[in-house]
Amino acid sequence: MSHNRAKNTGPELLLRRSLWQKGFRYRVNDKRFPGSPDILLPKYHTAIFVNGCFWHGHKGCTNYTIPKTNTDFWIAKVQRNQERDQRVWRKLEAMGWNVLIVWECQLKKELLDSTVNQLIDTISKNGEDYKKDMERRRQAKAEYLMNQQLRKEKELAVLNEINTMS
Repeated sequence: MSHNRAKNTGPELLLRRSLWQKGFRYRVNDKRFPGSPDILLPKYHTAIFVNGCFWHGHKGCTNYTIPKTNTDFWIAKVQRNQERDQRVWRKLEAMGWNVLIVWECQLKKELLDSTVNQLIDTISKNGEDYKKDMERRRQAKAEYLMNQQLRKEKELAVLNEINTMS
């Protein structure tokens, strides 16, 4: 197990190359975020994890089979990995990030183009949604600041009126 890479795996590199060729720019394994996402697209507010089917227990996949020896250990290990993945994804989503999971089997030669195209569609939609959300927040902040200014002006007017009466 110590020889299995945690980052820069073959499937990760394949996906990164494909995204780069399509014009997407990203950060890799950014430790400032929970789980150090394999690919982080700040412009689109999207985090991508490239999961190995065996290590993360991809149900229904031919690459995920439970070994015949030391079965209890492997079942517990995969379950712990899945639980950790869920915790990390929930933390990122709570921070406002969109989390996408790409399975190793989706990056096989015959599926790569369709997987990358679906991923790009989702990433682009996430980016549009993020821009709309940020615009709504900017407008709400501007309205709030305007209301604060109006309140201060009213308070000053009332104070001036009280001072002139005295």
